[in-house]
Amino acid sequence: MSRIGRKPIAVPDGVKINFNDSLIMVEGGKGKLSWTIPPGIDAKIEENNILIERQSDEKKLKALHGLTRSLLLNMVTGVSEGFKITLEIVGVGYRVEAQGKNGLTFSLGYSNPVEYTLPEGISSTVEERGTRLILEGIDKQLLGETAARIRKLRSPDAYKGKGVRYSNEVLRLKPGKAGAK
Repeated sequence: MSRIGRKPIAVPDGVKINFNDSLIMVEGGKGKLSWTIPPGIDAKIEENNILIERQSDEKKLKALHGLTRSLLLNMVTGVSEGFKITLEIVGVGYRVEAQGKNGLTFSLGYSNPVEYTLPEGISSTVEERGTRLILEGIDKQLLGETAARIRKLRSPDAYKGKGVRYSNEVLRLKPGKAGAK
């Protein structure tokens, strides 16, 4: 049996969970999310816990067992606490500015500024004179995808480390030229 899939998901106060056939809807203080449970996987609520079970020991269902539990845990955590990713912009003249409610303008060393529109459900905060960007949302998958797309606008350079990076990312910089002897 899957070690991750076996663990119950504790449902905090203020979070409502509704099952409609294979569609599960999770609603909390920060918003609501829904997801369709794959066939062969069952979810039930006992007391204040969600339990995930599979119908057989097929290889595909074993893989989906732990995945389903992890996705449901992320939904419950997202609607109750939310998720946050911090990006740092490193480089001389590199910065970000908020444009309206869902827009960002990046100055990343290109000839023109880069415009980026945040997807619905993701909010941003710009700190430290435009060198730190904090993204927040309830959907962990959408938040991670948005952060990866922003990082891809200017990935960190291998020699100086200039570009957009995650705040906890460790870069291994190349030494560069050794010089003439």
